[in-house]
Amino acid sequence: MGEPKIAFKAPAVLELEAGTYWWCKCGLSANQPFCDGSHKTTEFTPMKLELTEKKTVALCQCKHTGNPPFCDGTHNKL
Repeated sequence: MGEPKIAFKAPAVLELEAGTYWWCKCGLSANQPFCDGSHKTTEFTPMKLELTEKKTVALCQCKHTGNPPFCDGTHNKL
């Protein structure tokens, strides 16, 4: 599998409502950190994120985290 595109070298810190979200793994989405279907030209697929309650999350945008879809600070080493 190829390398994902680095969308941003910082997390997206968001307050999300309970529900289902699709995290972009390819880095090509114009709607970062969420999938917009741009992966269809790649071997990547989005990752499902389900929240059961309203929560503040830090979602990875460098696409190299070791704890997807959450930021683990890897962007500081890129």
